[in-house]
Amino acid sequence: MSKGITSKNDDYSQWYNELVTKADLAEHSAVKGCMVIKPYGYSIWEKMQAALDKMFKDTGHSNAYFPLFIPKSFFSKEAAHVEGFATECAVVTHYRLKNDGNGNIIVDPDAKLEEELIVRPTSETIIWNTYRGWIQSYRDLPLLINQWANVVRWEMRTRLFLRTTEFLWQEGHTAHATSAEAVEEAERMLDVYADFAENWMAMPVIKGIKTANERFAGAVETYCIEALMQDGKALQAGTSHFLGQNFAKAFDVKFTSKEGKLDHVWATSWGVSTRLMGALIMAHSDDQGLVLPPKLAPIQVVIVPIYRNDEDLAQISEVAKALVAELKAKNISVKYDDRDTQRPGFKFAEYELKGVPVRVAMGGRDIENGTAEIARRDTREKQTITRDGLAGYIETLLDDIQTNIYSKAYKFRAESIVKVDTYDEFKRLLDEKPGFLSAHWDGTPESEQKIKEETKATIRCIPLDNELEDGICIYSGKPSKQRVLFARAY
Repeated sequence: MSKGITSKNDDYSQWYNELVTKADLAEHSAVKGCMVIKPYGYSIWEKMQAALDKMFKDTGHSNAYFPLFIPKSFFSKEAAHVEGFATECAVVTHYRLKNDGNGNIIVDPDAKLEEELIVRPTSETIIWNTYRGWIQSYRDLPLLINQWANVVRWEMRTRLFLRTTEFLWQEGHTAHATSAEAVEEAERMLDVYADFAENWMAMPVIKGIKTANERFAGAVETYCIEALMQDGKALQAGTSHFLGQNFAKAFDVKFTSKEGKLDHVWATSWGVSTRLMGALIMAHSDDQGLVLPPKLAPIQVVIVPIYRNDEDLAQISEVAKALVAELKAKNISVKYDDRDTQRPGFKFAEYELKGVPVRVAMGGRDIENGTAEIARRDTREKQTITRDGLAGYIETLLDDIQTNIYSKAYKFRAESIVKVDTYDEFKRLLDEKPGFLSAHWDGTPESEQKIKEETKATIRCIPLDNELEDGICIYSGKPSKQRVLFARAY
């Protein structure tokens, strides 16, 4: 195995943890449950952020920034919301430290806050309190705001990128004049997330709605995209919420309509986080390291010279630097690695581990023959081709790699959706063939909760494109009108 990575077939969890650290994406910090995102990992997040940010702005949204701290009283205004986040909140009670006279630094008991502050687990409350001053008339609507920020949720069990106490995300918060407009917005943003997941991350997703048990705290409806990782576990990759008028009523956000009527606005919120980094890793990578879709790879092409002496290197460098210029002109990110501190074999393994989509190797014989060796990361195939038109060939190859990575993931997902009709079969397949199990459910929270308690499988979503089908709930035996997707999940 490259760099001694555990095989994903032997221990998927260990494989993932080793890959995150050995590929230089992130590491554990001195603060328990928090992570340091290293430059290579952060550069992938930046590419995700840039693509999503453009999508948001193309759909009419603007970025703003709201405080990290939220008065505790704000949370009590929306009961379902506070109940949903209460166990994960970090609370600030004091604002000063002092020396106790014995060389110890302690919290100053005289510096207690008049009102305790919550370190934001999400920003609905502080944002809706702010919107009260921004919205008076229908002319102020729709209000389409997004925030890029960090949030804190005090997690007991953490895993790099997938679940950490502090993480990075974006959260959209919008206000509308009608219920229909707000629902349309929530569905539009779900489509944006699905577009990004499939066309940038090369990760197929299923669009659906959450059950009442799994709905976002304070939402009327939660839309989601669900992806399948290579170990057969599901991962919620993004959510978009129709909030109704719950937060507008809680914070008294009203507007005067064209007809002069005073009413509460209708709301949405939607978000994705650095959890997408975990999804990207688990959806595509192998025992040799990362497999990155070219659209999100920090380095799309690496050129490695193979030489015996300085004269060889000078000849190769002249050709390589011309290729670098051609590729950059096509907006392809490229690195020419002429370090003399590492041998070519080491470099090959390093860039394979880091998931660079295309590797170009050039030696003295290639210079004489007008050729180069091209290796693609997704299939690990190599071929020697002529250097004439090489930049154009690589440009097309990157598109092919992006398509192939998606096709492979889609095929795996398609083969991992199984219809089940009995509870015994359901339990057996969860262990024998993990994936999405399409099964009938009677629609009650009680049956859903019992299945979760007994099997650790949850209803991931009710697919938006579901067909109605009469059947019998696998758990209760009661009538059912449609199948839903169950899975164990991250």
